[in-house]
Amino acid sequence: MRPSNIDAAKHALGILGLLVKRIRAAWPKTRIIMRGDSGFCRWKLMRWCDNHDVEYLLGLAKNTRLINEAQPLLDEMHECFLQTGIKQKLFSETRYAASTWDTERRVIIKAEHLEKGSNPRFVVTSLHGTPEDLYQRYCARGDMENRIKEQQLCLFADRTSCSKWLPNQFRVLLSALAYTLIQTIRSKALAGTEFARARCDTIRLKLLKIGAAVVRNTRRVILMLSESFPYKELFRLAAARLHAG
Repeated sequence: MRPSNIDAAKHALGILGLLVKRIRAAWPKTRIIMRGDSGFCRWKLMRWCDNHDVEYLLGLAKNTRLINEAQPLLDEMHECFLQTGIKQKLFSETRYAASTWDTERRVIIKAEHLEKGSNPRFVVTSLHGTPEDLYQRYCARGDMENRIKEQQLCLFADRTSCSKWLPNQFRVLLSALAYTLIQTIRSKALAGTEFARARCDTIRLKLLKIGAAVVRNTRRVILMLSESFPYKELFRLAAARLHAG
């Protein structure tokens, strides 16, 4: 957690540096690509990537200069839409540098026209490949946002109702640990089952949030689940896999 009146990407470079260091310590020859939305598009971050053999694929916020660059393509898509009544899109590229950047970089243009009008999008990248392929690779970042939503909506990462910073930060850390635990259960204990790709709230509701009797003696703690529990065999399988390590 941090104040809301600072740049959204303020700590991104420091965190990226730590992640790259850890990844390369384990897999020194791994190709690393940073993919993110326009909130991460900062020239210092891109320069760091250029200098540290990290490639990037980042959203680029629209501005007048970029719109002017894409206007001929947008006009062409508008005409095609008027003729067909079907959504039209075309991909191209240009070289671009904002006034604050240190150098020009490759920018992918998506010129699209919908019923509601023009819908241009821009992506800055260091990667090779066709504009359409690179834009599709950028769009795949949407799954990452689904994972963030899981933690916020299913594991209460957005619950910051305390009036003090420290308890709210502690809640966020607990939520992050809970997500790590659920992801481990999903990838290791539930692999190949109907819950292998289930959301966190589905796993909580159907597999973990169940009634049980707890019996404890001097030697052990026994959890007695209901015989009518519909996922008891799956629960046994998951427990056995986790116990096996």
